Amino acid sequence: MDLRFGDSKPTDEERAAVDALLGPPESSWEGADRTDADLRWARGGREARGRRDLLLPGLHAVNDRVGWISEGALDYLCRRLTVPPSEAYGVATFYAMFSVRPRPATVLHVCTDLACAAAGAGALCAGIESRLGTTPGTDGTGGTGGISGVSVERSPCLGLCERAPAALAIRAGDPVRTAVSAPATVESAVLAATAPDAAPDEPPAVMAVPQAGDPTLTLLRRIGVADPESLDDYRAHGGYAALRRAFALGPAGVIREVTDSGLVGRGGAAFPTGRKWQATASQPDRPHHLVCNADESEPGTFKDRVIMEGDPYALVEAMTIAAYATGAHKGHLYLRGEYPRALHRMRYAIDRARARGLLGDDILGQGFAFDIEIRRGAGAYICGEETALFSSIEGYRGEPRSKPPFPVEKGLFGKPTVENNVETLVNVLPVLTMGAPAYAAIGTERSTGPKLFCVSGSVGRPGVYEVPFGATLGELLELADVRDGLRAVLLGGAAGGFVRADELGIPLTFEGTRQAGTTLGSGVVMAFDDTVPLPRLLLRIAQFFRDESCGQCVPCRVGTVRQEEALTRIVERTGAGAAGDIALLREVGSAMRDASICGLGQTAWNAVESAIDRLGAYE
Repeated sequence: MDLRFGDSKPTDEERAAVDALLGPPESSWEGADRTDADLRWARGGREARGRRDLLLPGLHAVNDRVGWISEGALDYLCRRLTVPPSEAYGVATFYAMFSVRPRPATVLHVCTDLACAAAGAGALCAGIESRLGTTPGTDGTGGTGGISGVSVERSPCLGLCERAPAALAIRAGDPVRTAVSAPATVESAVLAATAPDAAPDEPPAVMAVPQAGDPTLTLLRRIGVADPESLDDYRAHGGYAALRRAFALGPAGVIREVTDSGLVGRGGAAFPTGRKWQATASQPDRPHHLVCNADESEPGTFKDRVIMEGDPYALVEAMTIAAYATGAHKGHLYLRGEYPRALHRMRYAIDRARARGLLGDDILGQGFAFDIEIRRGAGAYICGEETALFSSIEGYRGEPRSKPPFPVEKGLFGKPTVENNVETLVNVLPVLTMGAPAYAAIGTERSTGPKLFCVSGSVGRPGVYEVPFGATLGELLELADVRDGLRAVLLGGAAGGFVRADELGIPLTFEGTRQAGTTLGSGVVMAFDDTVPLPRLLLRIAQFFRDESCGQCVPCRVGTVRQEEALTRIVERTGAGAAGDIALLREVGSAMRDASICGLGQTAWNAVESAIDRLGAYE
């Protein structure tokens, strides 16, 4: 593809997709027909450059309408936004869900990550490809369409681990159509790809919550009880009581309550939420921004999806409270591109809240203005890192930034920004409704409140579980009906660590898992019995990090490749001789951990190291 403005023209459909987002072009400098006035001066350049953040939505618009992004479409979008084509090409090729090469209008993403791999995703993919007459594709390149006109792509985690193996069909058009098959069979996945309207309906979000209906639940109490699309039902079950108390307390009072509750981030870093909010609120630079990170791409994680599908108004209310406390008037919800139903539910909830005066210029008559804009991700694990997420929203490649300055000082668009994930934000609601002391009494002294865990793998009742901090790993697995023959448990997902079957007494707290030499992460608990080939599972983890590295820093860019190469040699080798590759893995892992810019490279070796040292994976 030419990296300069060229002579390629967009099709009428591509032009319509871009214009539907940006409006019609005003001059030939933006792609309209040339007039005499355009020969005398250029118009609209400054305004267009100020809309650089619409590059990602523009790429989505074309990809959704046509199924791929042609040179003509990219060229037209670049003219509309005055973005250099070389930069836009770099952004378009960064995301796995986009393609800059022709492919069929229908793409079937089949998950091959950890939970799905253990559930037979390899055989499923082979069966689908044979049935459809396709060759496999990965990383958004697309396989050949065969006679069916369907591209089959072997995908990283789709966030449907409780229903593994899983497949997601996306058919481009106006409107774009999606269908989920999970648990998938060859027949159901082919039906989803070839006739998405005839595919079975997705089960309700309550099916992912085995504890649904339990009156003792705090975060999940409305799922399966209240209609997720009814604002009135949400309010009848306690909705917006927390926001009313927030207005009564004032911004400083809300931050004090959150601080006193001991609430820490639930995304894995466990940073105190009150401190982050206070640091943002105290910044004199304006405007302040709020970003909700709903791009949960860690293999094995699906709790944020379940919340957004089953209790979307709770997130809208929680974001409003966070914005009020930190002085933000604009919120961005960065939502995984692989979550079509969550996208629908959140769009509907935001629209209904806005129509009822719960978002907008004067929320509940309190004179506070706040609104939420949804930004869709497009398949990039690294965008779960907060600064990479900011870059993605701004229209650049999702590459992490060096810190300091920290986001509370210079975050989104260079302004003070508070960023929290979905679970962290919805915890603010019980903090305000029950009060900080009562909330802090749940859990342990250093890990307060309830915690959501995503349990999948070799269990009889996979799903999202809510337990207080301090429950043991064994107690959680007993709730999920762990199967006989348990060999290992992966805590924290691909970036976490393995523990043995005789270590189930580990307390599920941040301090308890650290003391045990592992990590709690975002709450992933994946159980594996003795039928799962551990060496191939570790190789899949290495392939995941190789694919998801943004490539910005050398330790991660090179280290993830070397790690995968060494694990491939170990898996393919027959007989002894793994000692040399294990020594190399330790050296490479140490370099990645010490020198990588962000958490992806720093944790890419964790699971492999724990499998070698705790499980004796290659003995």
